[in-house]
Amino acid sequence: MKKLEVRLSRSPGDSMSVGQLAEAEHRIYFEYAPAFLETGWQLSPFKFPLKAGLIEHVDRSFGPLPGLFDDSLPDAWGLLLMDRGLRLAGLDPDSVSPLERLSWLGTRTMGALTYHPPAGLAPGDRIIDLGKMAMNAQALLAGETREVLPELLRAGGSPGGTRPKVLVGLKGDEVISGEENVPEGYEHWIVKFASRQETRDAGPIEYAYAQMAIAAGIDVPPVRLLEVSKRLRCFAIRRFDRGPGNRRLHVHAFGGLIHADFRIPGSDYADLLKVTSLLTRNQQDIVRVFRRMAFNVAAHNRDDHVKNFAFVMDEHGEWSLSPAYDLVYAPGPGGEHTMTVAGEGRRPTAEQCLKLAGRFGIRKVEVETIFEQVSGALARWARFADEAGCTKRTARQIADQFVVL
Repeated sequence: MKKLEVRLSRSPGDSMSVGQLAEAEHRIYFEYAPAFLETGWQLSPFKFPLKAGLIEHVDRSFGPLPGLFDDSLPDAWGLLLMDRGLRLAGLDPDSVSPLERLSWLGTRTMGALTYHPPAGLAPGDRIIDLGKMAMNAQALLAGETREVLPELLRAGGSPGGTRPKVLVGLKGDEVISGEENVPEGYEHWIVKFASRQETRDAGPIEYAYAQMAIAAGIDVPPVRLLEVSKRLRCFAIRRFDRGPGNRRLHVHAFGGLIHADFRIPGSDYADLLKVTSLLTRNQQDIVRVFRRMAFNVAAHNRDDHVKNFAFVMDEHGEWSLSPAYDLVYAPGPGGEHTMTVAGEGRRPTAEQCLKLAGRFGIRKVEVETIFEQVSGALARWARFADEAGCTKRTARQIADQFVVL
């Protein structure tokens, strides 16, 4: 039987055992630690509630792990790097169990859950070369090389998403590796690289979208454009799962909370609004979700899947909607929104948005204000795009897809 201890690591020197994961005969079990039961903290209240005794993961249709722990694993890009790292260690990725993958990540996880004993990569040099890492990432995606930089394995193996990305520490223009704790004065950031299928505008486009979202009243973490080379600028965003003094926050993606696979379109914004209401019990969070929905509809962000919304638990066990992330122009699967709006995925309009507003107690005057703010922000798109360095052709092509609410 394989076993793994799960800890809630909130800051250096502040860690407590959540419980123990075990795998036997391809079945996953978990048991909360008695001391953690006394806290009353619900780390995953819908699908993995706090209770004594052995808990078996039976929702195999979602995946091999409960959503609480599945959120710790990366997808796409991160899994590619993890598999490369496992092969370098002489292991066959197809034979590696989910618990072994969690152990491989160890303390290099997003959020506050860590897995012990860690069995992955040893810490490396803090100084990194973003340009070299970007080139190596593109070569890996294109299948042009089987070699992978050690610093890319460490810093890029835990974030989710399809685009190549790395965890860094930033202090002004100084960049260091950020997969572990960073020295005083540095902040935790994520840097995204463009894939081979994307234009060099990928970073500037996401930066311009972030500025447009902020203008629309959406809470977005601080963002930057980092000049990696003369021809490449990369989008960077400060991590909301980290705070001063290397504080770590427990984050749970919407999909993991309700055991909905982000790869399979099947959820509606009504589901997200309902979960927000039940989890945070805060009407302002409901309004924040509605505002993001309106922005995604108007700005043609159809990559609005269940992993692109998350919730953060504070030190008292209280939940709130996380800041917004992954706001960018995206055509979506089959040209539709990944999450439908009151059942409509291909051409949602203000009418569908209003239906959801009524169901969740959002007043008409609030809706009108949100629509005006979103429309006003989109009207400034050309300026945001120009300031970010997007080509005029790209900016026009994106603007042609905007929807008037």
